[in-house]
Amino acid sequence: MTQIEYNHAHKCIVVSPVEAPHDEDFELWSTLFLHADEITIIDYAGGADRHQLRFSYQQQTFNLNFEHYSESIWINGEGQEAEHLLAALAFYLS
Repeated sequence: MTQIEYNHAHKCIVVSPVEAPHDEDFELWSTLFLHADEITIIDYAGGADRHQLRFSYQQQTFNLNFEHYSESIWINGEGQEAEHLLAALAFYLS
């Protein structure tokens, strides 16, 4: 089961899956992870070290990030209004 934890100090949601996805699987993994009625996928960008999937929730934009080397996955908001919704988003995704 994937663990979801809102980190107020860093203004992000830390996502800890049982097993981190491989680089080439992150786009599919993130699409499945965010498959929910109130979430709309906007776009995906993959790089050598880091991947990012942009999505919207309650009319605000967020980023689901994956850093390959540390196998870190987190969500951050784009702007203050999105940051204020992070706790609610964490609860929604749980």
